[in-house]
Amino acid sequence: MSDTGVDAESFELILGSVRRFVRERLMPLERHVEEHDSVPPELLQEMKDLGLFGLSIPETYGGLGLTMAQECRVAYEIGQTSLAFRSVFGTNIGIGSQGILMDGTEAQKQSILPRVASGELLMAFALTEPDAGTDAAALKTQAVADGDHYVLTGTKRFISNAPFAGAFTLMARTGGSGSDGVTAFIVPADAPGLSLGKPDKKMGQRGTKTCDVILEGVRVPAANIIGGQPGRGFKTAMKVLNRARLHLAAVGCGMAKRALDESLTYARERKQFGQPIGEFQLVQAMLADGQAELLAAWALVKECAAQFDALPPGSADPTLRVLTSSAKMFATEMAGRVADRGVQIHGGSGYINEFAIERLYRDVRLLRLYEGTTQIQQVIIGRTLLKEIDAVG
Repeated sequence: MSDTGVDAESFELILGSVRRFVRERLMPLERHVEEHDSVPPELLQEMKDLGLFGLSIPETYGGLGLTMAQECRVAYEIGQTSLAFRSVFGTNIGIGSQGILMDGTEAQKQSILPRVASGELLMAFALTEPDAGTDAAALKTQAVADGDHYVLTGTKRFISNAPFAGAFTLMARTGGSGSDGVTAFIVPADAPGLSLGKPDKKMGQRGTKTCDVILEGVRVPAANIIGGQPGRGFKTAMKVLNRARLHLAAVGCGMAKRALDESLTYARERKQFGQPIGEFQLVQAMLADGQAELLAAWALVKECAAQFDALPPGSADPTLRVLTSSAKMFATEMAGRVADRGVQIHGGSGYINEFAIERLYRDVRLLRLYEGTTQIQQVIIGRTLLKEIDAVG
């Protein structure tokens, strides 16, 4: 096992354990999560024992150190059950801690990452604000220097796992307008002046928790600036989101696989006009479209993950932006179409919450919104392609 991934045999054992965990432990608890809007706390230790909190953390800092390609295969399996389960550890190993891994000082890595990998410390990523969602460079949270500290004031919105977080990777403005004035901080959740809003009530993904993070004169040591230098936070955030988008693309493929499985089962069992509806050609057409789109999206994700791994860690290569945005856009839009067809195949039953497809349809909708909407992915792809042409021409 190394920081560049685990060997093939060991990884297949890990993947097999995750697959069994999803089918034997998580899927049977989906109804519980839906009804109680919470993940059973006893699952936390099981997830820790499986190493889920350390998937992307290098072995040097106590994690498994999976490659991006390996992580995507795990995300594909986890995506086939309620996304609340993934949220327990996914934010922690992804956007919550990746900024520290990519750009943090060695002291910050040594202090934070082993506790993240063990599950002792839960991290969240605080970028979005009431007036700065897609336009992350327009954030208004202020960080004013005061001796060897900074004083933070502002509000962050829709912050995943905020109610459970022990610390935040938080972006605040230390300079003027635009992206160059943004700095990334490690902010303890128990810092005086930091409070949380009420948990959001969402359309889907019950069991996941998001809320506002409110900062009123929160004092943070200058040593908590990720990387030790102000003004680099926007670049850190964009690199973190590059990785997160590829992870979510794999999750979207997993969700589409589950929606397709549910649709196939229903099409075999449900009878109309004296025969299973799966024998009707128009139903077969919807199943075929779903299968073809899933195969295309999953192939794209795997290819992008392989190219991601071929680049230096934390790379800001513009080609990487196109790859990850393309994968995120295509896979999450695909998942929405597959889930929608799944409801159609189920007919009226697809609108009843006794059937898994109803939950999947609501859950999958969020994938096209967070970590950058489909529209912002289109802008990223188009703008980057045009810049590349200008550079050549």
